[in-house]
Amino acid sequence: MLLTIDVGNTNIVIGVFKDNRLINDWRLRTEKDMTSDEFFIMLRNLFAYSDIGPADINDAIISCVVPPLLNILEYSCYNYLKVKPVIVGPGIKTGMPIHYDNPKEVGADRIVNSVAAYEKYKTSLIVVDFGTATTFDVVSKDGEYLGGAISPGIIISCEALFLKASKLPRVELFSKPKRVVAKDTISSMNAGIIYGYAGLVDGIIDRIKAEMESEFTVIATGGLARVVASETQSIQHVEDGLTLEGLRIIYQRNKHK
Repeated sequence: MLLTIDVGNTNIVIGVFKDNRLINDWRLRTEKDMTSDEFFIMLRNLFAYSDIGPADINDAIISCVVPPLLNILEYSCYNYLKVKPVIVGPGIKTGMPIHYDNPKEVGADRIVNSVAAYEKYKTSLIVVDFGTATTFDVVSKDGEYLGGAISPGIIISCEALFLKASKLPRVELFSKPKRVVAKDTISSMNAGIIYGYAGLVDGIIDRIKAEMESEFTVIATGGLARVVASETQSIQHVEDGLTLEGLRIIYQRNKHK
């Protein structure tokens, strides 16, 4: 079985593949000061509920945008799973040319998402990832990574609102607002956040299309993708497991290295 680990600033997403099929996945809160022992204990407990044993894992791949955690996860794989993980980073074979001024600056998760999206759709793409940041990544019809845009993520924006406006309560963003002109504070905040981000997404995508003078298939992924995507005019497909699938593809392209 293949263990895939995507470490983001807010969450760690873990998946296990068997014969190229995702058999289970989990989302954990990113704890920057966790130890390799603590990570393995969490992993073992998750495995136990899915009838997966540590000995069943014979390969692993890690994508990480939190540098202090990378060595910890590597060591955990070495020490407990007895596997040497593939690390997504400089020198890795992705199969996707990166047209960026400094390719090393591109977050591993952005490349992983782009690889998975292009592998599935084989056309020019805009990939929108609703993570800690909301990222927009552009892929050409020939499978080249062309660049993109980064805006503050929904949760970051909400936290700033809660911290700076002391009378506003915290809200949970799990459903479509009933109306734009809301009649209470929580509904007003929910409408402003969801519809505001839908407008942000449509606006940036329109500008990308105008700048590139081309049409694109637009894919969304990330924790809040389905909530926001349904309120946009531009997002055509939501792919919940895009990052894990991208890790599997990149692993397959590097397993004999």
